[in-house]
Parts: sequence; structure tokens; C-alpha cells
Amino acid sequence: MKIREKLSLLFTVLTATILMVFAALIYYSAYKNRETEFYNRLRNEAITKAQLFFTAKVNSKTLQTIYKNNRKTINEVEVAIYDTTFHLLYHDAVEIDFVKETPQMIANIQKQKVLSFYQQDWQVVGILFLFEQKNYIIIATAYDQYGYRKMKYLRDTILIVLACSIAIIYMTGRFFSTKVLSPVTEIVNKVRNISALNLDLRLNYSAGKDELSQLSNTFNQMLDRLEHSFNAQQQFVSDISHELRTPLSSIISELDLATHRERSISEYQLVIQNTLKDAQKLARLSNSLLDFAKASYDPSEISFREIRLDEVLLDARQQVQRQNSDYQIDIHYEWEFDNDNDISVRGNEYLLKVAFSNLFENGCKFSLDKKSTVFINVKNKNVILTFIDKGFGIVPEDIPHVFTPFFRGINKKYAEGNGIGLSLTKKIINLHNGNISVQSLPNEGSNFTIEIPHI
Repeated sequence: MKIREKLSLLFTVLTATILMVFAALIYYSAYKNRETEFYNRLRNEAITKAQLFFTAKVNSKTLQTIYKNNRKTINEVEVAIYDTTFHLLYHDAVEIDFVKETPQMIANIQKQKVLSFYQQDWQVVGILFLFEQKNYIIIATAYDQYGYRKMKYLRDTILIVLACSIAIIYMTGRFFSTKVLSPVTEIVNKVRNISALNLDLRLNYSAGKDELSQLSNTFNQMLDRLEHSFNAQQQFVSDISHELRTPLSSIISELDLATHRERSISEYQLVIQNTLKDAQKLARLSNSLLDFAKASYDPSEISFREIRLDEVLLDARQQVQRQNSDYQIDIHYEWEFDNDNDISVRGNEYLLKVAFSNLFENGCKFSLDKKSTVFINVKNKNVILTFIDKGFGIVPEDIPHVFTPFFRGINKKYAEGNGIGLSLTKKIINLHNGNISVQSLPNEGSNFTIEIPHI
């Protein structure tokens, strides 16, 4: 069931319930009012006939004749008069005697002085009447045909009006729900036209401050993120293709030339060395891409535990020096750590080791002395790691782009690389709620500063 239909039905049921409650209250009020008025009429008729019988001394036959004549045209009140010993003094029509009085009924009326009750649909009133210091029981009964007819007309009118009102309310609810939800329909139709090929499309229902405007704005923001992500992914794929093309083309060319004619053993060895170098470059690129993918995971998908950063730095230094024996890496403590928590963080050891290895390797690779130094310090709630080298430095125009994937500045002429290391490092540090910044001057070296919250 669509929301429009649900809203229409809910609006109809709610309003119809309120109308029915009001209609029931009106009908009940009218019913009680009719009942009270008719009881008062019976009381007055009983007292009038008693006064005619006792005070005016009207003959019983005359009163009975009047009753029988009136009964032919209207619902005349039937009156009976008893004394307190249940002796019948007068009755309009003994042969009818609709009430069928009993001694117990007379005793109850004498006790309560006024008694009102129903005999089927007939209303009955019994009153205690005092005449010449003597009590008498007057009982009056009649069928309120006119009142019941009015109540039936009122009930039928209420039911008809209620049915028509419910129909009108439902149609009104459908109209207004359609009107109110028309922006939603417009949003749905526009969203259906948005795909990966036209992520630049946006919803234009965002001028107001209502919930639909908030929904449109939120959806547009999501589209902005998706478009940015798709563009970044396309650029990433394009960069990967470019990076893979160079070593693959080189391998293919070397092997192709080697198969054209017979060569000496030394020439074949040179081809193999060149091919091996390109294959190693491909392996490094693949490993970097895998690490980059791991660093892009949702943090909830990565296992974190308590680790000491100095131990991770030592492992990273060992790993880098194992692959490059001529690299010099020094680790200095600028703070006396009395508490292990000062230098411990919640993180992923593998990813942090990848980040520190990249910084060590870059510092050594782009320095003539092949040396990189890291200083460990603590400030407030952060562990501060400063990676320093005395290398070629970074020109000012390249600094804003050093953390961009596959970006390689003018320093690429000094050493090989694929432009993933620093962008990967930044992702890893961000994943650990940290921050990385760089300061560098050409020919004076570079300082990379990392701040990570400690435990």
C-alpha cells in the first residue's frame, strides 16, 4: 500500500472516529432529553388526573370516557390510582392495564415517593400523592410514539450524514495527500533518471526548510559524495593503467627484442636483469595498491589493538634496511616515557608499519646521505612523530599535492616510485584519527609530522 493511500485511510479513520463519537454523544443526549421530558409529562398527567379525581370530583366514567376517546387519536396517558393498601380507586382502562401493578410496586413507590421505569418501550411513573392528609399512589404510563419517531429520524439522519461525511473525508484526504506527496513523486521520478552515467544531476526541491527539502539536500549531498567517489575511482583506475603500462611495455619490448635474433649470454643476462627490474617495479606497485585498498576499508572492518609506536617504528626500520642495506635510519626519544600509555595507541600494526616504512624509505631515497631520522615526543594527548631528512626537499608548488595518489613532483628524476606511498600514509594516519603535515624547502630536506592520539 502506498503512503498516499495509508495517509488517506488514516485520516479517514481518525476523522470518522471523532465524528462517530460526537454523533453518539448527540444521539445519547437527545435520547436522555426525550426520556426526561416524557417522564415529566407523565408526572404532570398523573397529577392532573389525580386532581380531577380527588379535587374536582369528576366521575370515574367521565374520566374513562375521555381516556378512551383520546386514545383513538393520540397516545393517551394511562393512569391508575391506588391507596397505600393496594386498593384500586381508579383506572383508565382495567381491561388493558398495561403496567400490571403489584403490591411490591406500590410499596416501592410509597417508599421512594417517585419511581420511574420502563415496561418494554412504555415509560412508567409512580408518584406518592397527598390529599387531605392521606397518601395515594398514582401510576401513569404511555408510549412516546412521537418521541421515538423523532429519535428514529435523528438516528437515520446521523447515519446518512456520517456515511456521506466519511466519503467526503476520504476523497479530501486523497486529494490533500496527493498534493502533499507530489514533491515526493517528483523526487522519485528524478532519482530514477540518475545513474552512474549522469551523477551530475541534482534534485531541485531544496529551497524550503521542511522535511522534503532536508531529504533533497541530504540526497544531493550523497550524490556529491558519490560523484566525487566515482571521479576519484575513474582517476585512480586511469592512473593505475598508466603506471602498469610503463613496466609492462618495457617487459614486452625487452622480451620481444630478445626473440628476434640470437644473442650472447651477457646480452640475455642484461635482458633478464631489465625484465626483473620491471617485474620488481610491478610487484612493488601491486603491494602498494593492496595496502592502499586495505587503508580504504571501513574502520569497523579493520582490527585495532593496543600497540607501542616505538616498537612499530623499530620493525619498520628493520624492514626498510633489510631491503636497502645502505639506508641509515635513526630513532630518537625526546620524552621520558614513564607510562607505556604515553606511547601506546589503538591501531593496526601492519598498516602503521606500512606508513612508517614509506616515510623512512622516502627520506632515504631522496637524500644524498641516504639517511632518515624520526623524533618521538608527547604533547597533551597525542604522540608526535617527526620524520626528518636532509634530502632534495619539495618545491612549494608540489607541497599541496604530495598526498594525492599517483602524484609525482619534480623530484621523480632523483628516484623511482609510483606516487602511492604518501597518499597511502595519509589514509592510514587518518584511519587512526591522526593527522600528518609536511614542511619542506628545496635542497634543505623535508619534515613530516604525525600526530596520533595515545591511550
